[in-house]
Amino acid sequence: MIDIQEAQIYVGTYAKYNDGSLFGKWIQLSDYSDLEEFIEACKVLHKDEEDPELMFQDWEEIPEGLISECWLSENFFDLRDAMESLKDDNQEAFMVWCSHGSYDISREDTHVLLSKFWDKYHGKYDSEEDFVYRYVVDCYDLPEFAQTYFDYEKFANELFSTDYWFEDGFVFRR
Repeated sequence: MIDIQEAQIYVGTYAKYNDGSLFGKWIQLSDYSDLEEFIEACKVLHKDEEDPELMFQDWEEIPEGLISECWLSENFFDLRDAMESLKDDNQEAFMVWCSHGSYDISREDTHVLLSKFWDKYHGKYDSEEDFVYRYVVDCYDLPEFAQTYFDYEKFANELFSTDYWFEDGFVFRR
Protein backbone atom coordinates (compact mmCIF):
# COMPACT_ATOMS: atom_id res chain seq x y z
CA MET A 1 0.00 0.00 0.00
CA ILE A 2 1.17 3.51 -0.79
CA ASP A 3 1.81 5.67 2.26
CA ILE A 4 1.37 9.11 0.76
CA GLN A 5 2.57 10.71 4.02
CA GLU A 6 6.02 9.24 3.27
CA ALA A 7 6.18 10.52 -0.33
CA GLN A 8 9.55 11.65 -1.61
CA ILE A 9 11.11 12.63 -4.92
CA TYR A 10 14.70 12.54 -6.13
CA VAL A 11 15.04 15.95 -7.79
CA GLY A 12 17.73 16.68 -10.35
CA THR A 13 17.74 18.86 -13.45
CA TYR A 14 17.76 18.13 -17.15
CA ALA A 15 20.89 20.27 -17.64
CA LYS A 16 22.88 18.28 -15.10
CA TYR A 17 21.55 15.00 -16.48
CA ASN A 18 22.50 15.99 -20.04
CA ASP A 19 25.99 16.86 -18.78
CA GLY A 20 26.30 13.35 -17.33
CA SER A 21 25.53 14.23 -13.71
CA LEU A 22 22.82 12.65 -11.58
CA PHE A 23 23.31 15.27 -8.87
CA GLY A 24 20.14 15.87 -6.94
CA LYS A 25 18.57 15.10 -3.63
CA TRP A 26 15.71 13.11 -2.14
CA ILE A 27 13.10 15.60 -0.98
CA GLN A 28 10.39 14.65 1.52
CA LEU A 29 7.09 16.13 0.38
CA SER A 30 5.78 16.15 3.95
CA ASP A 31 8.10 19.12 4.54
CA TYR A 32 6.02 21.30 2.17
CA SER A 33 2.48 22.58 2.33
CA ASP A 34 1.89 23.04 -1.39
CA LEU A 35 3.39 22.70 -4.85
CA GLU A 36 4.70 26.27 -4.96
CA GLU A 37 6.69 25.80 -1.74
CA PHE A 38 8.07 22.46 -2.99
CA ILE A 39 9.14 23.90 -6.37
CA GLU A 40 10.83 26.82 -4.62
CA ALA A 41 12.85 24.38 -2.48
CA CYS A 42 13.85 22.48 -5.62
CA LYS A 43 15.07 25.70 -7.24
CA VAL A 44 17.09 26.54 -4.14
CA LEU A 45 18.66 23.06 -4.30
CA HIS A 46 19.71 23.77 -7.89
CA LYS A 47 20.56 27.47 -7.43
CA ASP A 48 23.75 26.94 -9.44
CA GLU A 49 21.51 27.05 -12.56
CA GLU A 50 19.84 30.28 -13.63
CA ASP A 51 16.46 28.72 -14.43
CA PRO A 52 16.66 25.03 -13.51
CA GLU A 53 14.44 22.69 -15.50
CA LEU A 54 13.57 20.21 -12.78
CA MET A 55 13.76 16.50 -13.44
CA PHE A 56 12.05 14.05 -11.09
CA GLN A 57 14.39 11.10 -11.54
CA ASP A 58 12.74 8.79 -9.02
CA TRP A 59 9.90 8.86 -6.52
CA GLU A 60 8.38 6.76 -3.79
CA GLU A 61 4.93 6.58 -2.19
CA ILE A 62 3.24 8.76 -4.82
CA PRO A 63 0.10 7.39 -6.49
CA GLU A 64 0.24 6.78 -10.22
CA GLY A 65 -1.20 9.68 -12.16
CA LEU A 66 0.10 12.35 -9.80
CA ILE A 67 3.70 12.54 -11.05
CA SER A 68 5.90 12.16 -14.08
CA GLU A 69 9.53 12.91 -14.86
CA CYS A 70 8.84 16.63 -15.22
CA TRP A 71 5.54 17.22 -13.44
CA LEU A 72 3.87 16.89 -10.03
CA SER A 73 0.14 17.48 -9.74
CA GLU A 74 -1.04 20.28 -7.48
CA ASN A 75 -3.64 17.80 -6.23
CA PHE A 76 -0.91 15.77 -4.57
CA PHE A 77 -0.83 18.10 -1.58
CA ASP A 78 -4.64 18.26 -1.21
CA LEU A 79 -4.82 14.48 -1.48
CA ARG A 80 -2.02 13.99 1.04
CA ASP A 81 -3.74 16.29 3.53
CA ALA A 82 -7.14 14.65 3.00
CA MET A 83 -5.66 11.17 3.43
CA GLU A 84 -4.52 12.10 6.95
CA SER A 85 -8.18 12.09 8.00
CA LEU A 86 -8.69 8.49 6.81
CA LYS A 87 -7.77 5.42 8.84
CA ASP A 88 -5.24 3.01 7.28
CA ASP A 89 -7.79 0.59 5.77
CA ASN A 90 -9.79 3.49 4.40
CA GLN A 91 -6.67 5.03 2.85
CA GLU A 92 -5.92 1.75 1.14
CA ALA A 93 -9.54 1.39 0.02
CA PHE A 94 -9.53 4.91 -1.38
CA MET A 95 -6.40 4.21 -3.43
CA VAL A 96 -7.90 0.94 -4.74
CA TRP A 97 -11.09 2.79 -5.67
CA CYS A 98 -9.18 5.59 -7.43
CA SER A 99 -7.10 3.16 -9.46
CA HIS A 100 -10.15 1.13 -10.47
CA GLY A 101 -12.53 3.91 -11.46
CA SER A 102 -12.48 6.52 -14.13
CA TYR A 103 -11.31 9.18 -11.71
CA ASP A 104 -8.45 11.50 -12.51
CA ILE A 105 -6.89 12.13 -9.12
CA SER A 106 -4.48 14.60 -10.70
CA ARG A 107 -7.32 16.95 -11.71
CA GLU A 108 -10.51 16.21 -9.80
CA ASP A 109 -11.19 18.08 -6.57
CA THR A 110 -10.01 15.90 -3.70
CA HIS A 111 -13.05 16.60 -1.52
CA VAL A 112 -15.41 15.67 -4.35
CA LEU A 113 -13.44 12.45 -4.88
CA LEU A 114 -13.67 11.59 -1.20
CA SER A 115 -17.42 12.22 -1.23
CA LYS A 116 -17.84 9.93 -4.26
CA PHE A 117 -15.65 7.33 -2.55
CA TRP A 118 -17.78 7.31 0.62
CA ASP A 119 -20.91 6.92 -1.52
CA LYS A 120 -19.46 3.80 -3.17
CA TYR A 121 -17.42 2.17 -0.41
CA HIS A 122 -19.07 -0.60 1.62
CA GLY A 123 -16.21 -1.84 3.78
CA LYS A 124 -13.57 -4.52 4.00
CA TYR A 125 -14.51 -8.22 3.95
CA ASP A 126 -12.70 -11.54 3.76
CA SER A 127 -14.67 -12.53 0.67
CA GLU A 128 -17.61 -11.62 -1.52
CA GLU A 129 -19.69 -14.17 0.38
CA ASP A 130 -18.84 -12.53 3.71
CA PHE A 131 -20.13 -9.22 2.37
CA VAL A 132 -23.29 -10.88 1.04
CA TYR A 133 -23.97 -12.55 4.38
CA ARG A 134 -23.83 -9.14 6.12
CA TYR A 135 -25.88 -7.61 3.29
CA VAL A 136 -28.64 -10.20 3.66
CA VAL A 137 -28.72 -9.85 7.46
CA ASP A 138 -28.91 -6.03 7.20
CA CYS A 139 -31.36 -5.76 4.30
CA TYR A 140 -33.69 -8.73 4.57
CA ASP A 141 -35.71 -10.00 7.47
CA LEU A 142 -35.22 -13.69 6.78
CA PRO A 143 -36.34 -16.11 9.46
CA GLU A 144 -33.48 -18.15 10.89
CA PHE A 145 -34.59 -21.35 9.15
CA ALA A 146 -34.64 -19.55 5.76
CA GLN A 147 -31.10 -18.28 6.32
CA THR A 148 -29.88 -21.88 6.48
CA TYR A 149 -31.29 -22.54 2.97
CA PHE A 150 -30.20 -19.23 1.46
CA ASP A 151 -27.56 -19.62 -1.29
CA TYR A 152 -25.07 -16.88 -0.32
CA GLU A 153 -22.56 -17.93 -2.99
CA LYS A 154 -25.10 -17.66 -5.80
CA PHE A 155 -26.39 -14.34 -4.48
CA ALA A 156 -22.77 -13.07 -4.28
CA ASN A 157 -22.19 -14.09 -7.90
CA GLU A 158 -25.29 -12.13 -8.91
CA LEU A 159 -24.49 -9.01 -6.87
CA PHE A 160 -20.84 -8.88 -7.93
CA SER A 161 -21.65 -9.35 -11.59
CA THR A 162 -24.06 -6.42 -11.58
CA ASP A 163 -24.05 -3.99 -8.65
CA TYR A 164 -20.78 -4.37 -6.72
CA TRP A 165 -17.09 -5.04 -7.22
CA PHE A 166 -14.51 -6.55 -4.90
CA GLU A 167 -10.76 -5.97 -4.82
CA ASP A 168 -8.14 -6.63 -2.13
CA GLY A 169 -10.95 -7.27 0.37
CA PHE A 170 -12.73 -3.99 -0.30
CA VAL A 171 -16.32 -3.82 -1.56
CA PHE A 172 -17.60 -0.98 -3.72
CA ARG A 173 -20.91 -0.29 -5.39
CA ARG A 174 -20.62 0.20 -9.16
